[in-house]
Amino acid sequence: MVAAMIPRAMILALLLASTAAAHAQNAGRLVAAARAQVGVTTGYDPAYVRMAYPGGDVPQRTGVCADVIVRAFRADGIDLQKLVHEDMSAHFSRYPPLWQLRAPDANIDHRRVPNLETYFRRHGAALAITALASDYHAGDVVSWRLPGGLAHVGIVSDHRAGDGSGRPLVIHNIGAGAQEEDVLFSWTIVGHFRWQWPAPARAVVRR
Repeated sequence: MVAAMIPRAMILALLLASTAAAHAQNAGRLVAAARAQVGVTTGYDPAYVRMAYPGGDVPQRTGVCADVIVRAFRADGIDLQKLVHEDMSAHFSRYPPLWQLRAPDANIDHRRVPNLETYFRRHGAALAITALASDYHAGDVVSWRLPGGLAHVGIVSDHRAGDGSGRPLVIHNIGAGAQEEDVLFSWTIVGHFRWQWPAPARAVVRR
């Protein structure tokens, strides 16, 4: 009876606010998990390594840029190694044929930026690429192409540059281990992604 007396628009506004708050909380955990790698992952090593599946990883002291993403998501219960492998196993031809592979490889596929980009795009996480700092939210995943075409990826931080621009910092590993730096617009952005966590339970809106 009480719910029926509340205007539908108000209920929808409250639901949207609840969803936004839940997303911000989830994104905050993602950023915290990425930041926790700073000072722990102090090296960079792109060597092929055989690892457990699922939940496999190289030693925490090292890794590549994609490992920052994989480790942050895994800390929130999202195993990109497993998700990418399953999607590649079912839709192998949809993924970039850059490594002359004939079948998925759970040891390395999730550690390759073009594969992460493809997975995120295929699963509705892609957003517009813009030059506006305000469009990039904490927890977003951004990918670039460095000079020479090398792929790179990082997670948008909830900290901002100190120049008053409002530009968010990025947590990434470009060679010296996990770092939190002002590099969002330092290279050509080719991917902007925002993970869609399950929506919180919603109350029934009576008509």
